[in-house]
Amino acid sequence: MPSEPSLAAPIPEADRDELTGLLREFFAAFSSGPDVEARLDRLSRLFVAEAVITKTCGAQPVHYDVEQFIAPRRQLLTSGRITEFAEWPVSGSWHCFGDIPHWFGRYAKSWQEDGGELTGAGMKSLQFVRTAAGWRISAAAWDDQRPGLRLPG
Repeated sequence: MPSEPSLAAPIPEADRDELTGLLREFFAAFSSGPDVEARLDRLSRLFVAEAVITKTCGAQPVHYDVEQFIAPRRQLLTSGRITEFAEWPVSGSWHCFGDIPHWFGRYAKSWQEDGGELTGAGMKSLQFVRTAAGWRISAAAWDDQRPGLRLPG
């Protein structure tokens, strides 16, 4: 019986640096405070125009296009209802074949609301594609930790 082929090839260093920068910029967009509007404006440029973003979180999946995804986050981060919101990658791994790298990893978030500090965590999947303008996100999906669904590790 033939051996299983490797599913992923190493990402060249120059591409890895650019992809890691895009990943950081993606997460940094979800921070309240100064320059939030500018970060959210830049967020839309990280995606291909036809990207699909999917929220699962235990319910029927909800699919967004890029603007449908950004609009409620812009409202939440600029409304003053929550403050000190931040979201960041905790750990993850890259897999790549040709021009389709993928990052799957754990993330965390924290914020202030109604006088108390709240936190959350989950897993995100981001698929990238190489375009004439450079790497862009073509798809994203996430699920949050909740009763009955614990994070690995």
